[in-house]
Amino acid sequence: MSRRDAQPVKITFLGGLGEIGRNCACIEVDGRILLLDVGLMFPELDMLGVDLVLPDFTYLRDNADRVDGAIITHGHEDHTGGLSFLLRELSFPIYGSPLSLGLARNRIEEAGLLDRTELIPVRDGERRRIGPCDVEFIPVTHSVPHGFATAFHTPQGTILHSGDFKLDLTPVDGRLTDLARIGALASGDGIRLLLSDSTNADEPGHSRSESSVGQVLYQLFHQHEGRRVVIACFASHIHRVQQIADAAISFGRKVATLGLSMKKNVRLAREMGLLHIPDHALVDIDDVRDLPPGEVCVISTGSQGEPMSALSLMAQRNNRWLEIDADDTVILSSHPIPGNEMNVSKVIDGLVRLGAEVVHSGLSDVHASGHAKQEELKTLLSIVRPEWFVPVHGEYRHMVAHAKLARGMGAVADDHVLVCTDGDQLVLDRDGLRRVGQVPAGYLYVDGIIGDVGQGVLRDRRVLAEEGVVVVVVTVDVETGAILVGPEVITRGWVYAPEAEPLLTECADAVRQGVKEAFAKGATDIEALQRAVRRAAGRFVNETTKRRPMIVPVVMEA
Repeated sequence: MSRRDAQPVKITFLGGLGEIGRNCACIEVDGRILLLDVGLMFPELDMLGVDLVLPDFTYLRDNADRVDGAIITHGHEDHTGGLSFLLRELSFPIYGSPLSLGLARNRIEEAGLLDRTELIPVRDGERRRIGPCDVEFIPVTHSVPHGFATAFHTPQGTILHSGDFKLDLTPVDGRLTDLARIGALASGDGIRLLLSDSTNADEPGHSRSESSVGQVLYQLFHQHEGRRVVIACFASHIHRVQQIADAAISFGRKVATLGLSMKKNVRLAREMGLLHIPDHALVDIDDVRDLPPGEVCVISTGSQGEPMSALSLMAQRNNRWLEIDADDTVILSSHPIPGNEMNVSKVIDGLVRLGAEVVHSGLSDVHASGHAKQEELKTLLSIVRPEWFVPVHGEYRHMVAHAKLARGMGAVADDHVLVCTDGDQLVLDRDGLRRVGQVPAGYLYVDGIIGDVGQGVLRDRRVLAEEGVVVVVVTVDVETGAILVGPEVITRGWVYAPEAEPLLTECADAVRQGVKEAFAKGATDIEALQRAVRRAAGRFVNETTKRRPMIVPVVMEA
């Protein structure tokens, strides 16, 4: 069938275009939907009380009967963490590398949802029919092992999604990004559409090889001989864990893991043969206290300063396993994710206060990005030479920089580059690529065991955090229009009540006058009186203190 007569392909972006996280897209062929990643995002500072942020699943719920499965490109939470929430509402198989599925399985199992899915492993270079199109899994290097680029062979030609990638020529496990296969696809029938990682598109040069971090770690162990070493990194960064362990063992140290996710992931990676730490070199965290400081290396979670992580608890002297002191060197083998800088800084400060020597990416090259920088992105574009290009995965500025890069090197025609945002729906057909509409793609906030707390709740929390609350309690007789008790003004976060009695008395007087005026105008229902109380108290508070706390009127009828 010629492309002119073939079914169009629809691409819908539910997350990951305009933020770091929530990566989720849909590829639709012949009315069937394939999900490409279902990730989460960690909350920003103004998302008070929120634990996680998910894509809006409305479009998927509305089309649940058309979903044939989900592909996860690699095992990071920003690509897999949403599965345990979506599976509560939909049931579908999940395809990915054995490691990616193993990492995703932990959360799905914790949620009790394994019976809602089938985990189907795929191998490097495998091409598999999933629903209406062939999907090819192409190896790429990233900061978690066994990541994939995915080539969707559709009636409208090949759509290539780069996944999160870098061009590391000396990866720890020897598994290279398969540029040869990508080049073969490009020189064959060609790549109709490229969707490519934009995270480092505004950074010039090449990303450092992961193996270069191992040399730095070796030097640090040499410099800090005789001291206990605690190193924090992402629990999924198996290559980093391998290099930490190699350096520690070369100096005669025992290795212990700290943090539930670190313990689980190390066990999983060792069972799969992806992490090589001999049994004699591993000790339980319980046994670390009995060893001399210079013979210990602890690999911990918490490199992003997460409030309840192992490292954060150490900085607060609240970790039950480890107490930091002046004999410790703490290494943060990571770089703060945008938005986490304050949390990381707070943890570093806490560790330094306890006497520890702290090494981080601002002082030493203890981290290498898992994402391609400009020269690597140019290399991929020059090999692929796609007909159409959509930058994905990154904040808006990253995607704009990537689009500019593609246009500047002439890899794609200027008018064949589209910068999209969450919710955009595209159609690829015989006439090319174009936007055809928008679907719901807002943030879905997870607060504890509560689902979406909504923008209204977050707005209230911001007001409470920034301005405080004023509660006004008054008892009235609606029949006679008399105030029987109060008004009593109770406040938290507006003024300190014991020191502001005159102000509270004036506020009560203003409310009393407002209620009397409401009665004089014929108000006879509680709702009208509550509005009067809120209006009077709000006006007084704003005029006297120039603040806008939350006003909560409580009007009771005798």
